[in-house]
Amino acid sequence: MPSVLFYVGGVNRGIGYVAKPAAKGIAAFRLNLETGAAELLGITEGIDNPTFVEVAKDGKSLAAVSEVGGWNEGLITGYAIDPASGALEYLSKQPTRGDYTAHFSHDNSGRFVGIANYGGLPITAKPNKSIAIYPRAADGTLGSLVAEVTHNGKGPDAARQDRPHAHCIRWTADNKFVVVADLGIDKLLVYRFDAQTGALTPHGETVLPPGSGPRHFVFHPTLPYAYLVNEMTCTLASLAFDAANGTFTLLSSASTLPPGGHKGTSGSAIGIAAGGKHIYVGNRVHDSVAGFAIDQTTGIAKFIGTTPTGGRIPRDFAFDPTGQVLAVANQESDCINLFRYQPETGALIPFGAPIQTGSPTAIAFHPTVR
Repeated sequence: MPSVLFYVGGVNRGIGYVAKPAAKGIAAFRLNLETGAAELLGITEGIDNPTFVEVAKDGKSLAAVSEVGGWNEGLITGYAIDPASGALEYLSKQPTRGDYTAHFSHDNSGRFVGIANYGGLPITAKPNKSIAIYPRAADGTLGSLVAEVTHNGKGPDAARQDRPHAHCIRWTADNKFVVVADLGIDKLLVYRFDAQTGALTPHGETVLPPGSGPRHFVFHPTLPYAYLVNEMTCTLASLAFDAANGTFTLLSSASTLPPGGHKGTSGSAIGIAAGGKHIYVGNRVHDSVAGFAIDQTTGIAKFIGTTPTGGRIPRDFAFDPTGQVLAVANQESDCINLFRYQPETGALIPFGAPIQTGSPTAIAFHPTVR
């Protein structure tokens, strides 16, 4: 039966957005894609609050960021992956040059990683960098800082947008640009990227409606579009992307919630299904995954409904490498729930038993199915 490795990051020491930290470190599982049965292979300890994890595209390594309240800088730690056992071997770590390190990604060459620091300390606290770029060796070892940028400004919501809050960083498919969603200033910021040195040059920005709170975004796998979840307004923005010029145009914005009052709900994860016909967004407090159908001509995502996640506070989710299974991390229920993706309709069908793991905040699949 086909199976795949996946890793779960979580909260193992106090942080404001988790009620009772219950993780021990980075948990490794092997998932049977037919039955949904998951075997816990081990837990890598010795890391603080690995709240976001990602496996490199070559499958050789994994990196994790440490997001700890009160630290002036977070950490990004690299590990080598044993694909047979799932075990992680420590390689290196680097300071992230900013606090509340929330997200990172690998570039498309595998030679760099970029991190986004949300920033929770006073803006005068050093080093206060919003994003930073680090080189990555072939084995996954992380080198010293090569680029960093501090964002400026604030948004209309005094409680949430009193300063910049970088929340997601990704490369364009051609590796020419780095794009950052900043929740605090309601912008997508674009930087030209030097793929030889890792240097960044400011290139442009796209302004979102005031108070949107842009959180995470993804590019369509084959069409010239991108999709952005706005955390504070619980909306999904569809954007046209001009790859040659590195610019975005807002096409539409749709609610991630059904009609009615849903007080306290906030957007979280975003992901496109294999084939590019459907896109999904997490709704915390409403505790659902919202589904959208993507018009293959206009690129606009249209709401088709929500699916309960089977737990509380779905912070993250990820599709397995075959695109058949969506795994959802329910942060406050200490579990991951599985769903089968139905490509004809976009429906998500629950299957398998909940996978027990403490305070899950991030899921990363290995690219190899065996």
